[in-house]
Formats: sequence, structure tokens, C-alpha cells
Amino acid sequence: MAVRSTGPLLSRLRDLMKLKYLGEPIHGYIVLSEDAHQNEYISECDARRSFITGFTGSAGLALITQNDALLWTDGRYFLQAQQQLDENWTLMKMGLPDTLTLSEWLSKNMKNGSRIGIDANLITYSEWRRINKEIKYKGINLVPLDNNLIDHMWSDRPAIPSNPVKPLSIKFTGKKCGEKVEEVRQKMTEKNATVLLITALDEIAWLLNLRGSDITYNPVFFSYVIVTHTDVYLFVDNKKLDVSVTEHFKNENVGVIVQPYDKLHTFFNDILASDNSKTGKVWVSDRSSYNLVNIVPKCNRISKPTPIPLMKAIKNSVEINGLKNAHVKDGAALCSYFAWLEENISSENITELSGAEKLLSFRSLQEDFVGPSFETISSSGPHGGIIHYSPNPETDRKLSVDEMYLCDSGGQFLDGTTDVTRTLHFGIPTDYQKECFTRVFKGQANLAMSKFPHKILGNCLDSYARKFLWDVGLDYMHGTGHGIGSYLNVHEGPMGISWREIPNDPGLQPGMFLSNEPGYYDNDFGVRIEDIVLIKDSTTKFKMSHKSFLEFETVTMCPIQTKMLVIDLLTDKEV
Repeated sequence: MAVRSTGPLLSRLRDLMKLKYLGEPIHGYIVLSEDAHQNEYISECDARRSFITGFTGSAGLALITQNDALLWTDGRYFLQAQQQLDENWTLMKMGLPDTLTLSEWLSKNMKNGSRIGIDANLITYSEWRRINKEIKYKGINLVPLDNNLIDHMWSDRPAIPSNPVKPLSIKFTGKKCGEKVEEVRQKMTEKNATVLLITALDEIAWLLNLRGSDITYNPVFFSYVIVTHTDVYLFVDNKKLDVSVTEHFKNENVGVIVQPYDKLHTFFNDILASDNSKTGKVWVSDRSSYNLVNIVPKCNRISKPTPIPLMKAIKNSVEINGLKNAHVKDGAALCSYFAWLEENISSENITELSGAEKLLSFRSLQEDFVGPSFETISSSGPHGGIIHYSPNPETDRKLSVDEMYLCDSGGQFLDGTTDVTRTLHFGIPTDYQKECFTRVFKGQANLAMSKFPHKILGNCLDSYARKFLWDVGLDYMHGTGHGIGSYLNVHEGPMGISWREIPNDPGLQPGMFLSNEPGYYDNDFGVRIEDIVLIKDSTTKFKMSHKSFLEFETVTMCPIQTKMLVIDLLTDKEV
């Protein structure tokens, strides 16, 4: 992977950190990956961490002081970061026993009275509180900044997207947005809330049955929403909307008052000063920005997650059928692609990039296909060991019968979102490769066939997928399962399956869709098998009066490559 020189950029940033317009100079500056809406995937205009570090992975945090530049990222990106960071940067491998956290590093290396700046429009209130609490006892101050220093340096920063917003038909959503708004208001009443601020873009898209394209692969649009018991306010660039959106709101029985996107802060302050917020609580998730949450008095604030993530995660019958149908179409495209690969890999010059393009062409033939749900991870040989590798012209590698091929891809269809990974070898795999593949498969099958109590937390099931790797001293450095949207984000919460604790995990419930994706990664290859599963009620031999049980139904429709299996390691049930 290409390494970009960051020395001149770091020098400019360090000069900015000394300027008085910040109030007082700052001694450190934190650069986050997220945008103002806390999106996992971001628009090009918000790729500030990538701009200053040269590291393009989706997760990470940078700290710059006058003498040091450090990047923290998780196990999915260790290898990629090592390849992309230049000599100015120190890679901090999150989750390893010897790696200091950001707060630990600041406490150990910064002097008493040091000021650490951060854009208060980008950091969540919960993260702000955590970091501030951890460093405050050392006399280190976290300083909220309204000016983003990276933006001051970024002369050719891309413009903020202003793409059209489109209604999503009731035949795909299964519920009118008027009904959804009323359900949200019922949740507000239960919490004695008179105002609800929604900042997460997928929550807004789901609530209003609208979709956009402001962020590549994610059908969302830059906006905020405020819900009261009488009104719904949508803060959005009005140029994105046309008459179809107006008609959509009318047909879906909801009155929406459109306001300029950049007026949210002013309007929110006005609401807080009005009688509307004095008769009840203001509900604003602590996953919203520090600047937004902090203006609401603590005594009048509900800082729990909004009710929408859980409502969105539990699919209705139309969404369930849509997601199943999307996976049938996706499976057809994947089978066509893998068959084409098997037939042509020896005779044609197929590369990671050209393979990904061919897969896109097969998906494009399917009904209601909109585009990929994320950048295809088409990785050959050692690139498979980079958990979230994405090919580019500089790294593009030829697919070969002598190496394993890992393909993690997904599609956005009007009726659902897909995400599937298959690992294949078109030649003769080694015994070690086959055993690794088999143990990953056994873990995936073990989780897929499990039965578990209603509302069990996802991290209680994580070891089901790891057991057969652990038996021989192997493991993987990522979670096992994430939620998936209905023509929305490919990764969604609030539930998941991971060795890490998942904040605000509501427990697994019928109607949720999750990925099931254990893996193993070596320097020379990677293995991952990923299916999407639906949670549904289970029938068990015995019944307890106070406890019901659930199980998974796999909806992915693409077979694995059975020649990679060591049959002697499989049980009859797995076969």
C-alpha cells in the first residue's frame, strides 16, 4: 500500500495548535474518524483523520502533540496501518495488553495543566465524559473547540454532498412514517419527554422512509430531526428535496416542517428556551455530539439512546421478506461470479479489482439493485490477512490458483441490504489452510445451530464461534456479528455478537438480523465465512414457564467451497 508523507501536514498542524485564536495554545490535538452524525462510513469531506495520517481504514483515532503523532486502531486494521503510516507516526494497537489507551498515554506523557483540543461537534458526549474523567485527575484538560484545525489546513477539502433525497415505498418499508412517528411519541410519553433530537442519519432515514446518497454505500442524507408531540422538524438542505418528498409526507400521514440544515443549533437553543422543553424532558442521546448534548441542562435531559435503533433493528414482516428476497438475488449474483472465476482464473488475467468489478456487474443484473453496501474486500493471498483490505490500483494483485481468495461484499437493494463473505481456493490448498478453514466453518455452524434465551446479550454467544479455533491456539481480532439494515447501513446496532461488551445492548430478539462471521488471518492468507441470520422463536424439547428460547435462520443463499473442508474434523450434524 502507498505511504503518503505527512511531515509537512504535521508541521502546519503543530503551528496552528500554538495560535491564540483557540483562546490559549493547545498541547495536543485529537482527530477522530467520525463526522458530526457519528457515521461509521463517512463522506469524503469528513475524512479528516485519513487526511492527516494517510491511514484510510474506517476506524481509528489520532493524537498529535508537539513531539509525537500516534494512531490508535483495532485488530481489523493493524496490518493496513503498518503499511500506510509513514515514519512520523506510532501505531497503537488497541486491545493488546501492552498498548496504552489514549487516556493512559496522555496521563503518562503530558504535563499537569496540558490542554488537549478536540472538535466538540464531532466527539460524542459519552466519549467526552469518559476521556475527560480519565485524564482530569492528572491535571490534563480536554478543551472543546468549535473550529476544526484540519479544516483550516485542508485547502482542497471536498464539498459537502447535496444529493437528492428519495421516498422509499411502503411496499419496502411495511409501515408508514406517520405510524412510526406516533410510536416514537409513545416512547417519549413513557419517558416524560416533550422534545426528541435525532442526529443519526440511518435513524432519520428509517423514521421518515426516505433514502439518500450523501455517503457512499450508505443510503442516507445529511440531516437532523426534532420530534415534539405536535410537530416534526427536518433540518436538511432544501435543494435535496423535490415535490415527491412533499407528496410522500402527505401520503404517509405525517406533517414535516423543513428547516435549513445549518440552523439546527440555533433552533435547538430556541426550543430549549421555550415552554415546550420546560413541561417535560429533552431526549438527546449521549451518542450525539458534545456540543449538542451539553446545551441541555442535566436536570432536564434524557441521555439514553433514542428509541429508534431498537425499533429499526426489529424488522416487520415486510422487511423480513424483503431481506430474504434480497439475499436470494444476492446469492444468484455471487454464485455466478464464483462460477465465472473458477472457469476463467487460469486463462484470464483476473485481478482483485477486475474481480470486484465483475461481481458488481453480476449484482447489477438483479431487480431493485441500487449499488454495493460497502467497498468490496476482494483479497488474494496475503491481502486476505488484512481484515478490511480494499484493493486499489497500487495494491491490485492477480488472482491465482496458487493462493486463497477472500471476497467480502454486499449489495443495497430496495428490499434489503446484504453482506456475505466466502473464502475459496481454485488450486490445491495446504493442509494448514484447510484445517483453518474447517475450524472457522465449525465455529460458524456451531453459532448458526445454537438455541439461546430470549434477550440474551450477544457477547454471551461469541465463544460459540471461536471454540474450535481456540482448541488449537487460534483466534480472530474482530467481532462475530453485527446488525444489518433494511436498505440502510450494512452495520447497525444496537445489538451485536462480540467478545467486547456492547454498550446499550438490548439483547437478541425475534425479527433481528445479524451477521455470523468468524475468521482466521495469517500473514499469507485469510479465512472468513459470513452469513446473515434472522432471529426467530425456537421450539425446544423442554419448556420453562418464565423463559422462551430463540434460534437463527440463515438467509444467505451462497454455498461455501466444500473442498476446503477436512471431513474428518466434522461431526454428522455439521456435515
